[in-house]
Amino acid sequence: MSSELPPRTGVAAPRRPVRALTRLAGVTVLAGALVVGASAAAVAAPGPSGDAVTASVAPPTAADTVTRPPRTTHGPCAYTETPDEPAARPVPLPPDPRRTPARGTVRVTLATNHGPIGLTLDRAAAPCTVQSFLHLVGKRFYDRTPCHRLTAYPTLSVLQCGDPSGTGEGGPGYRYRDELPTDLPPAPTDPTGERRVYARGVLAMANAGPDTNGSQFFLVYANSALRPNYTIFGEVDAAGLATLDRIAAGGVAPTAEDPAPVDGAPALPVTIRKAVRTHHHH
Repeated sequence: MSSELPPRTGVAAPRRPVRALTRLAGVTVLAGALVVGASAAAVAAPGPSGDAVTASVAPPTAADTVTRPPRTTHGPCAYTETPDEPAARPVPLPPDPRRTPARGTVRVTLATNHGPIGLTLDRAAAPCTVQSFLHLVGKRFYDRTPCHRLTAYPTLSVLQCGDPSGTGEGGPGYRYRDELPTDLPPAPTDPTGERRVYARGVLAMANAGPDTNGSQFFLVYANSALRPNYTIFGEVDAAGLATLDRIAAGGVAPTAEDPAPVDGAPALPVTIRKAVRTHHHH
């Protein structure tokens, strides 16, 4: 993510690590301008000149200093505490069985104030990610939380959710490794060949650099061009895409600094009222 752009003005303080999707265009990128936390989770916003989906992380304070090493689960997923980035809402580390389920799909519905967003999680594509997401759903981590960011770039069209604080800086108090896609087609808009198509309907994790997944995720409502640095762990159903289209049609909320933004809070505020796992009986 060496070409990520800095976070939107006002979202993160200087030197604060940011969780983001990378910026997407082929314009000059501000090299080295983005400070990424070792354990942040994020999608950075793409700028007209770049390709970023990011989540920012609050800086540690003296009170956060912990003498013991961060706890890590003993299974293959190695979920690891992030003491310098405490949980936005208290939640334990996920279960991490020696045999992580890696087959089949699981249905989850996000009941939002704009309608349902149905998700099909793919265990084979990202077993540790699905396991963590289901853990957070089961602990009601996502209930009554906002989707804090909407992007409307021609090369990055996503709704970002999963931070109970609504700031883009919050997470679950732990991080885990990437499970990156390897078979995405090249983005036709990127002459460098580095970016791939994250297609309409994709469900993926936001992060703040390699192996910094937490709770923030993004939903792609129009084909987007991103470096393949974001774990894809499922897809949005047809009803969910209709809900996303309604949200996207409202655009991004204008600010005093930018009356016509393409990256920021949705103009139609979005709340996940409840996230529910749907059990199928075979």
